[in-house]
Amino acid sequence: MVRSVGVDESERQLLDDVAEYGWHCIHIMEEGEQVGYSFTVGMYQTFGHPELIILGLSSRVSHQILSIVADAAQAGTPFDLSQPTDALINHYSCCFAELPLSEYYEHVGFARWYYQGDDFPLYQIIWPSKSGLFP
Repeated sequence: MVRSVGVDESERQLLDDVAEYGWHCIHIMEEGEQVGYSFTVGMYQTFGHPELIILGLSSRVSHQILSIVADAAQAGTPFDLSQPTDALINHYSCCFAELPLSEYYEHVGFARWYYQGDDFPLYQIIWPSKSGLFP
């Protein structure tokens, strides 16, 4: 079950975006030693596609990458999350890794709020270094 009523502007914006676009993007700014990241909310409910998180890129670039995956899911041609893809970042191959539930609380609070718990899959998009190496 998902939330249908938001009490503040950010919650209402999330619900409005999911209703209009099928998903919403949350950007968490870099702070101190914590790297910035972005994640989706609503893709699982709307498209049956796992939610996604991407770390260490600007909010603009992250949103563009997440939009590519969301557009494919909406079109009925989702990415195979078990395979690398070169369709997200020019000249680089990205891969996907499922995150364990233990990471949800710290990283995707708004998704947990929307789904009223942890009953949704979450995958990280992993991008390589400029030399093409993965962490």
